[in-house]
Amino acid sequence: MTPATTRRKQSTSGPHLTVPVDEHRDHVAGKNTAPVTLVEYGDYECPYCGEAYPIVKQLQTTFGDQLRFVFRNFPLTQLHPDAEFGAEVAEAAGSRGKFWEMHDFVYENQKRLNDPAPFFEFARARLGLDGAAMQQEVAQHRNLPRIQEDFIGGVRSGVNGTPTFYLNGVRHDASYEFDVLAAAIRAASRGK
Repeated sequence: MTPATTRRKQSTSGPHLTVPVDEHRDHVAGKNTAPVTLVEYGDYECPYCGEAYPIVKQLQTTFGDQLRFVFRNFPLTQLHPDAEFGAEVAEAAGSRGKFWEMHDFVYENQKRLNDPAPFFEFARARLGLDGAAMQQEVAQHRNLPRIQEDFIGGVRSGVNGTPTFYLNGVRHDASYEFDVLAAAIRAASRGK
């Protein structure tokens, strides 16, 4: 997404999330009873998603149990050739119960996505996972159907760049700066 795209005004009549959040399918951080659900369609190589990553972490800390966060894959492979690898390695860790740990590691090491070795070493040394098995899973693209499912759901929901956020099912068309997103979360929690 371009910086200009991030400056659009908030719209409550904009595109809506067409694929509802599913606790069994989606990667969800936070309680399902939270009054606000923030869904991000993200690309692990996108520099704007990299900028949004610490903002989302800060929002999670600030709002605690009042916010549920969901991440969905939207790799823009024509612009970011290593984005799909990032999604695949995160999903491989996710199939072993360690999605969020790998998700964070990928964003924190975004500039190293062209070298797979550190990601599998992290899985082995820090997460206690079988790095070789994960490497094979990624090489065989076993998680690609799930990634493509996220992508198609994003397109149907009006995603045309990354990061794209939805608050309680409505696309957030304003900036993803902390103050703007925080104000939108507060408004959403009041039902406005």
